[in-house]
Amino acid sequence: MTQYLQIASVVLGWTYFICWSMSFYPQAILNYRRKRVDDFATLNPISFACYAIYSSNFYFNGRIREQYRQRHDGQDNAVMLNDVAFAVHAFLLASTTLAQTYWYPRARGQALSTYNRIVLNAFFTLLLIDFVMVVAGVQPGIDFLYHLSYFKLYVTFAKYVPQAYVNWTRKSTAGFSIEAILLDLSGGLLSLIQSLLIAFIEDNWSSILGNPVKLGLSILSLCFPSIFVFQHFVLYRTRSKDAVLRQEEGERTPLLG
Repeated sequence: MTQYLQIASVVLGWTYFICWSMSFYPQAILNYRRKRVDDFATLNPISFACYAIYSSNFYFNGRIREQYRQRHDGQDNAVMLNDVAFAVHAFLLASTTLAQTYWYPRARGQALSTYNRIVLNAFFTLLLIDFVMVVAGVQPGIDFLYHLSYFKLYVTFAKYVPQAYVNWTRKSTAGFSIEAILLDLSGGLLSLIQSLLIAFIEDNWSSILGNPVKLGLSILSLCFPSIFVFQHFVLYRTRSKDAVLRQEEGERTPLLG
């Protein structure tokens, strides 16, 4: 029985990898077709780089894995190879979207805001302090990695909230790909199920909270895409494509993808 559950966990993990990874392509293709970038193009690559460093170390770094075991009664962390693959792939795709900004203009208001500049400066300052403390032996490396992962969660939350608000103010979901949203929603559900299944198999429920970034991303990818799906298919489904195009041409209101 356990063997079959482990196989199911692996299948779930790589299926969520496919869903979440594929969710990046529709937006990149939409940017190409519209010759315009409507995205958190600067923050996304940085946040996924943080996630890739976090997941890679939790999976490959023996010292970090030992520090985790010391905090969790000898239990291993639940970061899987598919988690590492997703983070690295997402970083590459987000970097591609960033590169598109050098070819295509960003929608009005898509420049990095003063608020986010302050957040980035504060983050890198704290990161530098963290790094010095780790090198000096004052702080374990695992805390440095957790702080990297928290930044990824912040960026994910920060890009979802404005998108929901912009959809509401425009009474439209034009400007982002609904296919990407559905893939995001599916990936979040599968990722959460995998985390629960791993905890059940290993009888180690602390592993869920021991990987807070995966749990947080799963929850955010369930909540906000559900809102977007409701907006797209229920609240604003009667808006014609012609009306949306006229609004886009007249207002050029940015969407935050």
